[in-house]
Amino acid sequence: MSVLLQVDGLSFAYPGRPPTLHGVGFGVGAGEVLCLLGPNGTGKTTLLRCLVRLAKPSNGAISIGGRDTASMTAKELARHVAYVPQASSTVFPFSLLDIVVMGRSPHLGFMQTPTAHDRQVAQAALERVGIGHLATRPCTQVSGGERQLALIARALAQEASILVMDEPTASLDYGNQVRMLRLVKGLAAAGHTVVMTSHVPSHAFECAHQVALMKEGRIAALGPPDEVISGASLSALYGVDVRVVAAAIEEHEPATVKVCVPMLA
Repeated sequence: MSVLLQVDGLSFAYPGRPPTLHGVGFGVGAGEVLCLLGPNGTGKTTLLRCLVRLAKPSNGAISIGGRDTASMTAKELARHVAYVPQASSTVFPFSLLDIVVMGRSPHLGFMQTPTAHDRQVAQAALERVGIGHLATRPCTQVSGGERQLALIARALAQEASILVMDEPTASLDYGNQVRMLRLVKGLAAAGHTVVMTSHVPSHAFECAHQVALMKEGRIAALGPPDEVISGASLSALYGVDVRVVAAAIEEHEPATVKVCVPMLA
């Protein structure tokens, strides 16, 4: 599979502080999911912000389809890459539909207002993440998890080929976490490229084609989840004793899933 998103030698440092990222590199193909795992403060969110140009790398390059993103205008980049940040509260009571319609801005001309088609695309995105019935609800009157789903719907309405998602399952209850992982798998099956972070290593087994273990601003290991994620690698990554357990399940046919279990005693 050809690489769609390529990152080479990416480094980043905030002014007056030690580097946050050190020579990070990876490639992700169309229809692939890359899951970034690692402890807090290791540079995962900073890496995502560099991908969408909210942070400027000190070294390295990012390319999409062989084109350096540094040569793209903000609108061009937004047509290729959509960003889903972690949900946060807001003081402005926009409806969820209005928030999702904002994702249509890369497709609008200067001073152009959203059309009926743009609102239809936004409504369809809300339906896809399961909160279409909340379209007219002010964002100040929904839960954090529902706001997170609205941000994901906004990214879908943007119709970009690459989705960059910062902990997309954060703030979601267990049922919505499962639905979100299914959605990520479905997006990949439809040809989207997804780069996501998670604090739940088991999520990589559920939906990722590749996993990158990040520690102290570097990629410590990169590859398929079955090859990279082990009790030893997770224990070294997080500094706690972890086991990876294979559990047999039987529905229509026998299958096996892998679950990461922390050892509490």
